[in-house]
Order: sequence, then structure tokens, then C-alpha cells
Amino acid sequence: MNFEEYVAKSLILAPAGIAVPRGQLCTTPDEVAVAVRSIGPAVIKAQVATGKRGKAGGIRFVSTPPEAERVASAVLGMTIGEYRVERLLVEEQAKVAREFYAAVLNDAQERKPLILFATEGGMDIEEIAAANPDAIRRLPIDIDATPSAADIARILEGSGLENAEASVADILSRLYAAYRQRDAELLEINPLAQLADGRVVALDAKFVLDDSAAYRQEEIAKLAALAPMTALERLAAVHGLKFIQLDDGVVKAWKELKPSIPVFFSIHGTGEEEAIALVRESLRIEPYKSMEDAIQAAVRVAQ
Repeated sequence: MNFEEYVAKSLILAPAGIAVPRGQLCTTPDEVAVAVRSIGPAVIKAQVATGKRGKAGGIRFVSTPPEAERVASAVLGMTIGEYRVERLLVEEQAKVAREFYAAVLNDAQERKPLILFATEGGMDIEEIAAANPDAIRRLPIDIDATPSAADIARILEGSGLENAEASVADILSRLYAAYRQRDAELLEINPLAQLADGRVVALDAKFVLDDSAAYRQEEIAKLAALAPMTALERLAAVHGLKFIQLDDGVVKAWKELKPSIPVFFSIHGTGEEEAIALVRESLRIEPYKSMEDAIQAAVRVAQ
């Protein structure tokens, strides 16, 4: 289950003792104007459970209530990543000195929680890894253990945090505790910022709840962002079923990649008759009746 930023900050981070900017959730331009009148120069942030909001025009800086009202009118109703903007988080502008990245997530490969920290924030972790792989610090944690102060100090050693190191260490410890308490798959702060006055504050946050633990987190689970659904997905949801409608990926990949070497495959499972007909019609290819037949054909060609 994915959640909007305001949920991650107000119900996960703040109760865990992690500082967040002063802000207010609004649903109308009038409410935004009132909030800015109280807060002062502010950042208006579209609340949608997807990334790249800034590039889509969903994050704007304003100075006055009239300007805030105009901006809110433009952002409300926008569509960002298939989500319609219906809520805005209005927060005080922060004077940022440095930006970091911090997260706790499920490491599927190692089958244990993983704490990540990087001295470069404000980008997706993939972008950070591509730009500077050495900037990412990793601390795997046994599922039945809690990271000690020494463990966290070890991954921060030599990172050049200077007067921010104690605050960052404390936040990583609290972030892990919140991750465990809230049954998270991912709890991310990006950016985690050191402000001009020395405070370290979570400027943005992402929270993903493990679906299978929703019954333990009922109060939060009911605030989950509703993902865009097709008609079939909505019908399945009405009947309590989890159904994800996909395009026929083989046909799309084939047309995009235009493979120059022989490809052998069979098709089995739900909707196989429709899929076979689609492959025949679109690609003029006859799938093999079984995977064994496809493998034998590939071996023959390879020989």
C-alpha cells in the first residue's frame, strides 16, 4: 500500500520523533491562502502517491496568500502519474544547507531489512547510485535484531557530516524503529536536510505498507492512496480479489526490440487462448504446445 507524503510525515515520522516542517493539509485554494497567511513563505506540494512531482509542476514555492491561491488553483485537479491532485500540503520554506538520503527497506535478496544512507539527497536512489555509488552506505539488519548506536556510527564514519552526524544517527535509529512498528516495506526520507540553523529535518517522505500487515495498521491502512484501476481491477476489488490487469508484454517487447535471433516459447495460464490468438495475429508466430517442445526446438537450432 502506497501513501501520500502527508501521511508519512504526520502519522509515521513525527510520532517517531523525527522533525518535519511546519505545515497544513489543504483541499481548496482558500484553505491554502489561509495556511500561507499563517505560515509565511511556503512550498505547495501536490499529494499524490508517485514521484517526479516537481518535474510535473506539482511542487511550487510561493511568498504571499494571493500568489498561493493562484498556484493552488492551478495545481488542484492536475494529473500526475495517473493520479488526480485533490490535496495539497502547504509547508514552511526551509533554508537548506545540505541534503541527504535515508531509508529503511526490505532487502529481498538478503531477506532482511536494510538501512540506506547517502550524503547526496534530493534524487532517486537509482540516480544517486549512478552518479556516485560510493556515496551510498548500507547496513543490513537481522530481522530479530535492532541496530545499535555503534552499528549506525559505523556506516556514518568518514561521511563528512560534521555537526550533523549525531542528529543523522538519531534519525536513522528512529527511522528503523518506525519501519518495524508500522510494518513498512519502505520508509524513505528524501531529502533529509540540514538547515542553515543546524537542525536536521525530513523535507519529503515516502511510506509503503506491507499489504499483508494492513490488519495490524488499520488506522493508517484506511488512508492508503487509491491506485488508478481499470474496470476489471475495480470489479475484482468489489469482490475482495487482488487483480492486476497487464498488457500482453511479449507482443509489445517483440515490436520494440525486433529480435534478430530465433525465439521459442509456449503460452499457458489464465487467458492463454486470447494470448495465443494475439501472438498469431500480431506477430505471425505459432507458440509451441509445451515449454519442453520450445526448449528442444531451441537446442536444435543452437546445434
